[in-house]
Amino acid sequence: MQTPNDSRPPDGPLSGPSADPVSQPFTAPVSRRSALCLLAGVTAVGAAAGGHPVYAAGPGRETGTRAGTRPAGGQSPYGSGGSRAEELLARLTLAEKITLLHGAPDPDPRGQAGHVPGVPRLGIPPLRLADGPAGVRVTAHATALPAPVLLAAAFDPDLARRYGQVIGREGRALGQDVLLSPMVNLIRTPYAGRNFETFAEDPLLAADLVAAEIEGIQGEGLIATVKHFAVNNQEKDRETLDVRVGERTLHEVYLRGFEAAVAARAGAVMAAYNKVGGTHATEHRGLLTGVLRERWGFDGLVMSDWSATHGTARPLAAGLDLEMPDGTHFGDALLRAVTDGTVPAAHVDRAVRRVLTVMDRFGLLGPDPAPRPARDAAAGAAVAREVAEAGATLLRNERGTLPLAPGRRVAVIGPTGSRPLVSGGGSAHVVPDRAARPLDAIGERAGQVTYALGEDVFGKPLPAGALRPRLALDSRRVPAGRTWHYDGTLTVPGTDEWTFVLHCSAPPTERPEVRVGDLDLFPLAPGYTEYFAGGLVTSAPDGLAVRRRTLRLTAGRHRLRITARGGPAGQSFRLRAITGATRAADVAEAVRAARAADDVVLFAYEDATEGQDRASLALPGGQDRLIAAVTRANPRTTVVLNTSSAVAMPWLAGTGAVLQMYYPGQEGAAATAAVLYGECDPGGRLTQTFPAADDRHPTAGDPLRYPGVAGTVEYSEGVHTGHRWYDAQGVRPLFPFGHGLSYTSFSYADPVARPADGALDVAFTVRNTGRRTGVTVPQVYVGPSPDLGLDQPVRVLAGYRRLTLRAGERRRVTVRVTARTLSCWDVRRHRWVPGTGRRTVWVGASAGDLRLRTHAVVATQ
Repeated sequence: MQTPNDSRPPDGPLSGPSADPVSQPFTAPVSRRSALCLLAGVTAVGAAAGGHPVYAAGPGRETGTRAGTRPAGGQSPYGSGGSRAEELLARLTLAEKITLLHGAPDPDPRGQAGHVPGVPRLGIPPLRLADGPAGVRVTAHATALPAPVLLAAAFDPDLARRYGQVIGREGRALGQDVLLSPMVNLIRTPYAGRNFETFAEDPLLAADLVAAEIEGIQGEGLIATVKHFAVNNQEKDRETLDVRVGERTLHEVYLRGFEAAVAARAGAVMAAYNKVGGTHATEHRGLLTGVLRERWGFDGLVMSDWSATHGTARPLAAGLDLEMPDGTHFGDALLRAVTDGTVPAAHVDRAVRRVLTVMDRFGLLGPDPAPRPARDAAAGAAVAREVAEAGATLLRNERGTLPLAPGRRVAVIGPTGSRPLVSGGGSAHVVPDRAARPLDAIGERAGQVTYALGEDVFGKPLPAGALRPRLALDSRRVPAGRTWHYDGTLTVPGTDEWTFVLHCSAPPTERPEVRVGDLDLFPLAPGYTEYFAGGLVTSAPDGLAVRRRTLRLTAGRHRLRITARGGPAGQSFRLRAITGATRAADVAEAVRAARAADDVVLFAYEDATEGQDRASLALPGGQDRLIAAVTRANPRTTVVLNTSSAVAMPWLAGTGAVLQMYYPGQEGAAATAAVLYGECDPGGRLTQTFPAADDRHPTAGDPLRYPGVAGTVEYSEGVHTGHRWYDAQGVRPLFPFGHGLSYTSFSYADPVARPADGALDVAFTVRNTGRRTGVTVPQVYVGPSPDLGLDQPVRVLAGYRRLTLRAGERRRVTVRVTARTLSCWDVRRHRWVPGTGRRTVWVGASAGDLRLRTHAVVATQ
């Protein structure tokens, strides 16, 4: 088997520069959508047309990737649209048409991300567009569902459908028309800041789940927007990055989820910030028209990501219909371009027709629009808890550490043990009805519970005696219109690392200026960085915004200057710090609590957000040292990970158990406690491989793969993504794709694989060999075709089944492996070709635990 870097058949022209002239690089300004992220955080707990023949429609088009999805031309429950749209189009003036092609301020805002004005003269209502990967993101309360990556861990499309139903109903109830979700970009690098917002590293699993969630969302009458089209797999330089990806890799890996979304009749697609082969995604005719509409038959609307449009004529000609969040390019500029003949009026009509047709399909244009439902908070909470329990992934369980026995002494340690980490930062943030503390949920079951902070997040008051003149900085109020100054010294007893933590009520442009020596600790960060700074750590329990700065201070006196302006409303602030001495004291307190307890539950966190990638796999701060110290004190320690993605675990061998809970939503405390105490089986499995170290994963060691060089990133690993890369390279991960433990045990037996109309039916028997009911997720993998002269993966995920079996129960299972999964993309003929011949089939509990093997011969249909 060739490695991904060996010479192999060409992967197509998208790995090279575009045939189009390249637009100038652009840095996005802070958008309204970005500002909303800040407000919610403070409020709440290549190619041109014809340039590459890959995009030409051709024979062999397959619109579905999973059983049960509707074809692209199927009927919607809201009608097919079209006739009413044509009637309205004929009556619209040019100016009115253009108002339907861009966002604008909402005269009645609900805290949503965007608004498209309607045309009252003709009864065309406005569209409100809300973020919503894990619940509807507006200023009103909504169900904060677990992060999509936790949903995906359940390996259950039916659960994804019900997850979508909650969001769909609540979006309609909260006055929204379009949901800016789901996100189906694959997890390509463990550092990507939005890994928690998406599903998986595997294209098959992601395709199944996105289709099911869209069916749930749109079944409630809310328009779903699949995003970000395409190859938007990192936050680093996302506005300007040029992605070079081969044609075969694009179709086999990165487009499969989008194709499934189209087959599920998603109403909208969001074009990404990045370039693809030298051309901005928002003006890439090959993708927006050639693939999306001509090959897949997409009949919805295409919008830009926020401020991702770079011109007027080219994006509209390429297939972009809607500029968000404003009309910089599709407003007055478009009106002038049509008037002077630069843009054909037919292009405007085409885009307006698509917008109106989608609105009509969802019942928004009729004389009697469907009434909006009432929000059902109790039903939403029930689904939120079910998802959190189903996706809870037990990575390690030694010495009978879990489940915990009720009535014992438990020490709860870690900041997210007492302050729930509900969701990640950025556009995924939701204002929940409630979010209980894990500490309280565990306390309901434990005989005695103690709490230790362990890792400080918000800092401790500066000792008044360390300041000259003496001053208390933990609670300062500056009245409106006033300015407050401090100019003194901070005395540091010994050389140490200091993290200064500023809490303030003012907006970023008015926050206090704090200088140590000549260094401004908290300058306004550029662009999105200021607004996308995390979910947990950027908002104090009382709602004040939080910023941090770490520096090494030598022993002695340091000049400290603070200037705070009250502005029009006044402001409150406090300045705190975390030092080596305070860290040591927190760890010592945690160790004492661990020694005095029968069991320890230590909550560790990693606070990811849209707009920035992680720097490494390590847990932030001193958490690794904390975990190592606590596990030495009490080996019956369970580490609960509230993280966005894979993390390094240098302390793993000392733990009793590790439970991955990601960002578990508003019911995370109850779900975590239920799993810890064995009230339900941990039903989750990893949808991403956990690397053993920062230098042992698919994008490690090659800056051109990640984060990019000179504005370009190359997907040179090709089709060997995720778990496929580990197989191809022979690299052992920390935990493999699909891994997850149960409180019982299972056996797999008697595999049989039979051809079925170009597909394979793989049958096997599963038995619960333990003494309690439990969940298992058998996974089917298929090896390469001997008849295709291509560099193929060692094996691909071909199917799976989530099962709940009683103690001793046995079940015969059949998993269908589709013809698409058995096929490869032919870059010469620009279509799918069947992977015929004798194929090896494996059945296992994970990509690293393959228990059964058989063979089957795949023939052409």
